[in-house]
Amino acid sequence: MTVLERPALTVELPVVLRLAKAADLDKLEWYGQFTHFRALFHRTFREQQQGRRLMLVADCNDFPIGQLFVQLSTGDYSSHRGQKRAYFYSLRVMEMFRGNGIGTSLLDRAETIVANAGYRWTTIAAAKDNPAARKLYERHGYHVFNEDPGNWSFRDHEGKTQYVHEPCWILEKQLHLR
Repeated sequence: MTVLERPALTVELPVVLRLAKAADLDKLEWYGQFTHFRALFHRTFREQQQGRRLMLVADCNDFPIGQLFVQLSTGDYSSHRGQKRAYFYSLRVMEMFRGNGIGTSLLDRAETIVANAGYRWTTIAAAKDNPAARKLYERHGYHVFNEDPGNWSFRDHEGKTQYVHEPCWILEKQLHLR
């Protein structure tokens, strides 16, 4: 082996899918990458404690390397009015862990949880400038049924209102008991 050749090393790490706990909230900022969502993470966690949302995380060595949040509602996100449905959002996996099935596993686990709770439809949005997300959701059985201008706002970690314009496709999927 020469100096220029690098030995290959494969590392296997256990990843556990679980609901977020209070100790995860700061870690969800991913070393500053998502600090601006701090207030959103805390509000979502409070709503998880109230039974209105779920924060599913992919935990690797006590650090959330992936996440998928779920709004539990019967809102207007589905074309099938009057049926129990859940809205999935904020699906992300740390870049270095992408391509290993973590996002798919988060979707599978979230679908199982909400299906077992009596939800028959799930909805998720894919930004129009993120075709990879749409492709993932379509491979997972979702289909586009609407689009959204994607105008929303949030309060950042400094208390300032941030406005977002992110046009997206709205996709949905019918669930079956598992």
